[in-house]
Formats: sequence, C-alpha cells, structure tokens
Amino acid sequence: MLDDPRTVRVTGDGIAAVFRRIDDADAESRPEDRPEDRRGKPVPEAYVWCNLTSGNGSRALWLLLLPFMVVNLAHWMRPTTSGRRRTVRLYGLLVRLAGLSLTVLLVAAACEVALDLAAWQCAGTPACARDHTWLGFLSPDVSGGGWWSAPGRRLALASLVPAALTALLWYLSHRTWRTYESQQPMRYETVREEAEHTALNRPGFWYGRRLVARLRAAHTAAGFLTIAAAVGTSAARHDRAPGGPALLDVLGWLLNAALAAGAVVVVGVVCRRGRSERRLDRRVDRALVRHLPAASIAVWVLALVYAGWSRPEWTSAGRLPGDMTFGGITLAQSLLVVVLGVVAHLLYRSHPDPRTAMRGLAGPAVAMLACALGGVMTGGVAQRVADWLNGTGDTAVLGPPVLLTWQASVIPPLLVVVVLLVGWLAWRTAVLRRRELAAVEREYGLEVEAEGRGRGRGKAAAGKDPDAGPTTESDDSERRDSARTRHIARTRAMAALTDRAPRIVGIVSTVTLLLGVGALLGATLTGKVPGEAARGTYPFVEGAAQTAQALGSWLIGFGFLLFVTWGRRAYKDASARRTIGILWDVGTFWPRAAHPFAPPCYAERAVPDLTWRMETWTRDTGGRLVLSGHSQGSVLAAAAAWQLSPEVRGRIALLTYGSPLERLYGRWFPAHFGPHALGSLHREIDCWRNLYRHTDPIGGPVRLHGDSGPEVDAEPFRDPLAYGRTRAHPLPAPVLGHSDYQADPAFARERERLLDRIGPEVPGQRGAD
Repeated sequence: MLDDPRTVRVTGDGIAAVFRRIDDADAESRPEDRPEDRRGKPVPEAYVWCNLTSGNGSRALWLLLLPFMVVNLAHWMRPTTSGRRRTVRLYGLLVRLAGLSLTVLLVAAACEVALDLAAWQCAGTPACARDHTWLGFLSPDVSGGGWWSAPGRRLALASLVPAALTALLWYLSHRTWRTYESQQPMRYETVREEAEHTALNRPGFWYGRRLVARLRAAHTAAGFLTIAAAVGTSAARHDRAPGGPALLDVLGWLLNAALAAGAVVVVGVVCRRGRSERRLDRRVDRALVRHLPAASIAVWVLALVYAGWSRPEWTSAGRLPGDMTFGGITLAQSLLVVVLGVVAHLLYRSHPDPRTAMRGLAGPAVAMLACALGGVMTGGVAQRVADWLNGTGDTAVLGPPVLLTWQASVIPPLLVVVVLLVGWLAWRTAVLRRRELAAVEREYGLEVEAEGRGRGRGKAAAGKDPDAGPTTESDDSERRDSARTRHIARTRAMAALTDRAPRIVGIVSTVTLLLGVGALLGATLTGKVPGEAARGTYPFVEGAAQTAQALGSWLIGFGFLLFVTWGRRAYKDASARRTIGILWDVGTFWPRAAHPFAPPCYAERAVPDLTWRMETWTRDTGGRLVLSGHSQGSVLAAAAAWQLSPEVRGRIALLTYGSPLERLYGRWFPAHFGPHALGSLHREIDCWRNLYRHTDPIGGPVRLHGDSGPEVDAEPFRDPLAYGRTRAHPLPAPVLGHSDYQADPAFARERERLLDRIGPEVPGQRGAD
C-alpha cells in the first residue's frame, strides 16, 4: 500500500495498526519541508486490518459459526422504510428468534449424537458396544451391569459432550466480545444534531457490548436447557408410565416446569428491545448475564441427578424421541421465515426502491439459507456418526431421527435446481459475452479493422480519451486478436453475473423452504425414511426415493468431511485462513445484533480506529485529508466518515475504487447503504470520487441521483490498459479486474484532482485498504 519496504507503525497494535513510510514518520514536525505557499507533500498512511478477519489458527473454529453469521446478516438486510418503527422492531425480533432456533438446533444435534446414537442406541446394543470398546463400560451386557450402564446415567454422562460444546461457544463469544465489542467509539463533548439518513452515523452503532452480553447469556442458557431437556424428559417419560415411582413422577413434572419457565425467560430476554444505537450505552446487565446461565446450569445438574437415580426396570430400546424435537425446530424456523417475509414486504412497500435486492425479501431468503445450512451441518454430523457406529452393518444401531434422513434426501433435488441455475447462468454469460464483443471493439477502436490497418489505426487514435495518455496509443504492431477480444468480453460478462445473485438466492431459498416443508410432512405422516415410505408405490417413485435417500446420505456426509477438512487446513495454513478471512469480510462487517455466537464484528474495532485517528489528526494539525479505500476498505472508509463530527467530515475527501458500496451493500443492505444514505454522505463530506471497471465483479458505480452521479462516479477504467502491444505496453497488458487500480495512470490523476480540490493545506493522506 505504501510502495516502500521501509515502514513504521505510527499507532495501533499487532491486530490492526496505522503505518507510514519511515521517511514520513515525523512529517508534521518538519515545516521547513513545505514550500512558501504551505502546500505540503501528501503523506500516505496505511491502516492494516487483515488480522481482524484471518489472524491465528483459532480462527478456523469460526467455520463452526457459519450459520450464525448468515442469520446475523439477515438482520441488517432490512428494507428501507420511514415511520414504521414497530414493524422494524418486529423484523429484528423475528431474526433474533431465528438465531435462537439455530443455537437450539446445534445443541440438539450434539445431544442426538452423544445421547441418542452413542449412549442410548449403541451402548444399549451388545454387538455395537463390543465393536466400540470405548463404550463397553456403558453397556449392561459388556460391563456386566456396571454402575454407569443404567440408561439415565449413560445419558447424564454423555450430556457432557453437548455441555462442552455450549461452553466452547460461550467462551469464543466472550473472548471476542472483550476484544471487539469493548472497543469504545469516540465520545463527543457536544451532542451531534444531524439529519439521519442512515443508522451508521449514530453514536452507539459500533458499540453493541450490552446487547451481545445479554444475547450471549440467553443463548448459553438455551443450550444448557436443551441438554437438560434431552436428559431429563427421557427419564420423566419412563416415570410417567403405569406403575412408575410416584416420587420420581412428581420430580419429573417439577423438572419439566423448571424447563418451561427457563424457556420463557430465555425467549423473553431475546424478545427485549434490541440495540440502543442513538447513544453510547456502556451499561452491562450484570445480574442477567451472570444469573441466567448459572440458573440454566443448575437445572441441567438437577436433570443429571434426576436421570441418574436408580431405576432397575428401565432399559433402552429404539431411539430417543428426537423426531419431535427436530420437527418442532424445523416447523418454528419455517414459520419464522414466512412471517419475516411478510414483514419485510410491508417495509418495502412503504419505501420501494427498484435497486433493492429481491424487492426487500433478501433478509428472509438469507435467514432461510442460514436455517438450511444449520440443518445440513447437524444432519451431516448425525449421519456420519451413525454410519461410523454401524461399521460394516452387522450391528443394529437404528440411526438418526427419521426427519434428518428426510432432510438429507431433499439435497439431491435441490442440487438439480442448482445445476439448472448454473446452466442458466452459463447461457446468460454467453449472451452477455456476445454483446460485450461489440462493446470491446468499439472501446479499443477495432470495428473498422477490416477496412485496412492504416484507417483502423486512425480510428483508434480518434476514439481515444484525450486524458488517457499513452495507455490507449496504437501503433503499427497492433492487430485485431479474436481470442483477446473474446477473453475481455468473457471477463466482463462474468463480472456482470454478480448482479444476478439476488435471483439465484431467491430461487434457492424458496426451493429450500418448500423441500424442507415437504421433508417435515413426509417424516411426520409416514414415520419412516423415504425409501421405506415409498415401498409398494409406483416403481419410479420407489426408485427415486431410494436413490434420493442414498445420494442424500452420501452428499451430506461428503459435505461434513469437506467442512472438517477445510477447517483443519485453515487451522494449519495461514493462506487458507486468509481465504476464509475474505469470506468473512462481508459476513463479519456487521455487529452481532441477531446472534451472539456469530464471528465477531471487526468493524467495531476498525471504525473506531479510523475515527479516532482522523479526528485527532485533523484537530492537532488543522489539515485536510483524503480517505481512500479499495473493496471492503471503501465500506470501512464510508462507515468511518459517517462517525466523524460534522466539522471534521467536511474536511474529508473520499476516494473509493473497486467499491461494493452500491453494487453489494446498497442493494442487499438498503436501510444502511441505500441511495439516500450514500447521497447524504456525498453532501456531508468535502468531495467524493469513485473508480471502477467493467471487468470488476465486486466494485461498481455508486449511482447517486441527479448531478451527484457523474460528480462521484468517474468514467470506468479501461481494462486491460492496452488491447495489443504498444510503445507503452510492449508486452500484453493483463486484465486486472478487481485488483491493481493504482496500476492505471488515471488513478494518480484522480487522486491529484482530489488533493487539489480539498485545498492547499494538506499535511497528509491516509488510506483504508
């Protein structure tokens, strides 16, 4: 970024810091270097934040949190609206409840594996227990009726596995909470009276410490209550049978009442009002944060004692009743997504914008994908563990609940839809490529090549940009290259596919919802796996059901192994962690408003860093600065500019390039980066210039309305810089796409124009890349 190997850290730590060239470290203290007109040489600074999303090997554990991150995104995809505060709160409430259901689903899956498959089914089957000797002490036959072989004690011991998972989630959330959410934004002495066009300029937007602590307590409690229910309700069901012990029956009802009361408290905490963004809320609900998880752990311990009580006549047979649990979770998630879609549609109708992704339904669609991803992960774990316990098939482990098998069986039909969508995208790419062929030829002056080389060269020279310099020069060595033209046109067509993403997400999420409901109905009505349920029907139906079941089991197992392999590689390989970090750039930009176990929000560290640096520097030096950002750095730059005081914001020029501000954030997060929000940012800062290319799949124009559009968006950069071999480019120029904007001479010219515009007193320039 600084184009110099000799750099020094000006401020910051090993996670995120501001760097300068060594020669510029004390630039402000050398007034003798300035000419008489006080026009100082711009001093570049680089804010480096890559460790916030990649970092050490422990970041590989973030893959476990992927469904939580996706559902958290749905919270911020709310459509733009005005005057519907209650509806907005209802939208956030529904997303938070969907996030809570994902926590319960993950813990229930761990209970299914540890309690049902291992402790109940395998340990209760002599052949399986003999094949897996580590379970022998839990088997009544292998251990000769040992103390741990009682069904309740087996379940109590096995519950330590999901309890450890819940504790791990709490630890990861608490650790990152102390590192990220506890970074305080700048506090201003006077109250900022501003017209609000986006929530990103609110003082408390990037300080969600209180909400995350409250949600973490609720989700942790939900996890331990889920474990307590899995352990205690099985014993209570046995005690309610005719002839059961009366005292234990009463204790079972009391335990169920405690579980119900705990569930009501957890849901109540989640339903409380969400974030307090209009002020910097430093409070922490310490009593709630401490007592709610502690109370849930106490209920879990009581469930262990209750289940471990001696019941000589109690034996394990069949499966634990997991179908009801997973069925209830699936039904609740489906209803939440449908209601969320209705609420999102109402919000969109109040303030429609044709550029909004999926007409405001992006949030419900992404929430549906988060639930589906959670289902695939939990089903994959259960299916793989069941296959492993079954071994060669000689043992008699029944396997996971029927619903999980049905959900795995709908994966092949979903993949068929995905393949059809890929085919449609390929067709659209071919159509766009044919259109772009003519555009490429016009841009590089190649349309008259057939009329003669001399005239073609004259046409190229006549059509060049007078400010483009030698980069568009054509000479006698230039030739029309069909392969080169097709390559450029194909790159542009592929880059345009980003704009098709809303349609793809909408179709996939709708099909996923319908298939999920179908799987729930099939499992509930038949009580059998698809292959058995279709037996005796038409041969085609029976064959399709058996094929879908077998393929689904294989695919979900393959997906789970791929997930584990990717996580293991990310733990050991820094380059793989950087790849995951790129995926996290968008997913973890937003605060954890819907799920406390989502990966931490790096912007809650980066935005205060940038704000503090710009505020203190401008106040100390009285200078102006250019804030430049590439790709996700441009989003951080805009977010930091919104957090500045109005007087400092007016001394800022913004240079963005390869920026997804409108193309991705404006469409998918319209309430925060919509046209009104970006238009207000343009009016409040000194000036703004946005650079992009047609070959860039991520960056694009900002598309502000009226005269602001051409004022902000520059003409698209030519990519490649030269079509053929020229005097300036004797070797073929590469197609750069999203990278190396600084390689274009036009970049330096645009930057110089901004420096000239913001005034003569420019002690320094800083970048967020």
